[in-house]
Amino acid sequence: MSEGGDNEARADDRALVAAVLARRPGAFETLVSRNQKLVWHLVYRIVQQPEDTRELAQEVFLQVHRRLGQFRFESALSTWIGRIAFSVASRHMQRRRLPMVEPDADGPSPLEQVGDGFDLAEAVADADLMRRMHEAIEALPPLQRTLITLYHMEELGIAEVARITDLPEGTVKNYLFRARLRLRRHLESLEACPS
Repeated sequence: MSEGGDNEARADDRALVAAVLARRPGAFETLVSRNQKLVWHLVYRIVQQPEDTRELAQEVFLQVHRRLGQFRFESALSTWIGRIAFSVASRHMQRRRLPMVEPDADGPSPLEQVGDGFDLAEAVADADLMRRMHEAIEALPPLQRTLITLYHMEELGIAEVARITDLPEGTVKNYLFRARLRLRRHLESLEACPS
């Protein structure tokens, strides 16, 4: 985003936060409508249960409402809300004793990079392949599913994904690399064994 666009977005965030804190009619509903897709994607990719996702999304927005006065504009409002959503969903997984990541079975850590020459969009151009790719994404561990969603589907940059998940950028790159590697292997196996 350009500096002018970034300043405009920050000003818009400030105006919306001020309106919500002043209890202007419709202000909180506007905040929810602008961020509900991000919250839904984040929470659902982690918990994978629509009923739990609905409850947790409501919890996210309740926390946002309660804590909005603490928001200091150090990031975009959506990033701050994303962090709350990630935290709520992660705590849910911890309470259920469900792992966010799986043990490393691939050996030593790959280079901390996202680019590996694999074009995810090109690979899923065909509808049947898209369905299979969606199934493969759903089969990833919760953290990898979430990072793939934020980076590829929400089109957020590594730095913003790191801020939302409270993970170091190198860790985000590492998990994205591993997730994309698993998806590529899955696609290659589908191509080798056509149905």
